[in-house]
Amino acid sequence: MANCLRHRGPDDFGAWVDAAAGIALGHRRLSILDLSPLGHQPMHSASGRYTLSFNGEIYNFRALRAELEGLGHSFRGHSDTEVMLACFVQWGVRQAVQRFTGMFAFALWDREERLLYLARDRFGEKPLYYGWMGRTFLFGSELKALRAHPDFKADIDRDALALYFEHGYLPAPYSIYRGVSKVLPGTVLTMAPEAGSSPTVTPYWSVRTVAEQGNANPFTGTETEAVARLDELLRDAVKLQMEADVPLGAFLSGGVDSSTIVALMQAQSTQPVRTFSIGFHETAFNEAPYAKAVAKHLGTAHTELYVTPEEAMAVIPRIPMLYDEPFADSSQIPTFLVSQLARRDVTVSLSGDAGDELFAGYNTYFWGLRIWNHIGWMPQSLRALSARGLTMLSPSSWDSLFRMIEPILPKRLRQRNFGSKFRAMAGLLPAESAEALYRAILTHWEASGSLVIGASGSPTLLTDRTQWKNSPNLLQYMMYHDAVMYLPDNILVKVDRAAMGVSLETRIPLLDHRVVEFAWQLPASMKIRDGRGKWILRQVLSRYIPPALIDRPKMGFGVPIGAWLRGPMKEWAEALLDEKRLKGQGFLDPDPIRDKWDEHLSGKSDWKVPLWSALMFQAWLEHEQQTTLHETQRESMRQVRLNGDHQGLVCRLDHGVDPPHACPS
Repeated sequence: MANCLRHRGPDDFGAWVDAAAGIALGHRRLSILDLSPLGHQPMHSASGRYTLSFNGEIYNFRALRAELEGLGHSFRGHSDTEVMLACFVQWGVRQAVQRFTGMFAFALWDREERLLYLARDRFGEKPLYYGWMGRTFLFGSELKALRAHPDFKADIDRDALALYFEHGYLPAPYSIYRGVSKVLPGTVLTMAPEAGSSPTVTPYWSVRTVAEQGNANPFTGTETEAVARLDELLRDAVKLQMEADVPLGAFLSGGVDSSTIVALMQAQSTQPVRTFSIGFHETAFNEAPYAKAVAKHLGTAHTELYVTPEEAMAVIPRIPMLYDEPFADSSQIPTFLVSQLARRDVTVSLSGDAGDELFAGYNTYFWGLRIWNHIGWMPQSLRALSARGLTMLSPSSWDSLFRMIEPILPKRLRQRNFGSKFRAMAGLLPAESAEALYRAILTHWEASGSLVIGASGSPTLLTDRTQWKNSPNLLQYMMYHDAVMYLPDNILVKVDRAAMGVSLETRIPLLDHRVVEFAWQLPASMKIRDGRGKWILRQVLSRYIPPALIDRPKMGFGVPIGAWLRGPMKEWAEALLDEKRLKGQGFLDPDPIRDKWDEHLSGKSDWKVPLWSALMFQAWLEHEQQTTLHETQRESMRQVRLNGDHQGLVCRLDHGVDPPHACPS
């Protein structure tokens, strides 16, 4: 099993088994701190009570170590893993995780209490799957590790698949397979090794609590004091995350978030920070010149790579293997490419992710607020009639009209792909409430439950009315749900799988929990001003970079998927969306898919988002079927060898976690 995760840890391998207890831990190591054998995992506590397999980094481990030494603890090496074990000994598991500043997923065996602990960091930067397969309890960082076990049943969960088509990703706790779940961010899962036992889930931190406390105890200082405080918090977060015994750098797009992180890195470094960016020859998608200008001003050691459509599309066959389950954010392609570029020179890269969720940076917030403020008072029937009228024109027609008036518009109102965005927003008019409007904004496929054959509804944080039902306004409602669903299950998944696919560790300073807690104390006026988000973050950045370098409309990090589907990717897409193929597979209703595909090819509409969802599922399903066939062939060959030679080893425990198995070759 652990060998399937070699890309996450190519530097070392470790396995530990307690057959009497029915527990086994495996580990693949990407050496970042304490490169010596003293950092080897699974690692045991000094007393032998705890055994730990840990993925991630504890950024404040030096401060924790100093505190523990004052309490009488001693250490053999200087890894954060050894410090974690001492924290568990000193304070217990639940109190220890509350002291950690970092990103982590870990499995901890308590030999004394005969308990297994599985835990994830506050936002879920690091993945962790688990589930019972018969009498075997499996867990691991990626689904491919679980799938390597002989007891694994690869049964596709159609209800989860419907959620995928609604959102473009699988929201936690769901996975694509029945019987397999994701450990929720900010929780500790505890269980005994008895067969079929149910785990106990204990939250230790939540965005909801932070949001409620932030509203109850808002920041009361001046704007100048707020900017200074955010600068201080971010500088400290960046400084902590620059700790590494291997080469370190940063992704740089030239936008507000990544530029802020790089600026704070360079301000605290005696050497030029290594920065990396990807460029495209398609001007509308190319941020490389902005990144280059920021890098030049800050004096970083900058590397950029211009990618051809052919090079970008060459990534697509790797996506199913990288993500293990359907995942439809097309920015996964440039994210992988920039990770691949960075890995040539560094082992760790800092990222500017999470700025949009914390400081109201997404354009959808502004569109959503503007639409609801203008139409919320209207009867729903009238709004529905208006929607039908506005959507009669194609996106290309709206683009033509927009180009006529664009020269006279302020820069902040100029939008790429205006026609598609306008038509999408017009389709939101019939929404029955502000919350329904937001859900419609996020939806990739309407009626996704009917698109997936045999699917029924599954609750999510978006549909759970107990989730911060008393949020004071639409903006906070949108930001909250993005923070608890879109951020951990889309953005962080995208970055983790793409980067770890090339053995690159990514770190996100904006997700330091102290930064997050402060952000939720700030009033909306310090986030949105003059029709733009991230006001306070821009003020921090202006201390290091002239505003003119970043004063431009938000571009996002994408590729021209829509145009490629009409051009060089057309044949590939047509094969995956073939009507007979869809019918034969029996998962999706072909009619709505073919309708959107035909409309997209004709240029009548831009359906790149829902079509990419369909294509990524189809590509994943093709990979899934090939994997299943390969596994069947391997099992047949194994049986032939066993029957012929009367040799072989059958390794299975009656309960608990089986020892690691090799990844299918």
